[in-house]
Amino acid sequence: MRIDYTVQIWREGAQYIAQAMPVDVVSAGSTPDQARAALDEAVGLFLSTAQEMGTLREVLEECAYEYHEGGWRAPEWISVERHFAQLSA
Repeated sequence: MRIDYTVQIWREGAQYIAQAMPVDVVSAGSTPDQARAALDEAVGLFLSTAQEMGTLREVLEECAYEYHEGGWRAPEWISVERHFAQLSA
């Protein structure tokens, strides 16, 4: 079964952090490629465990996936934006 997700990667010090959305799984590595590979493994393990526990449907529905024509469809991204908060000194 194929389940897609979107990956965001950012740097924290010497580490790169990769986050899979909308399943909200996070991993890290010393390069963006290593973080991405670690994340792919972590997502696979997370989803396999949910499937083994019989909770995969519940997990995916909580993440706004929809079951359609024999597969799971991730929610459509409408926008990815960077916003800033202004704080007084």
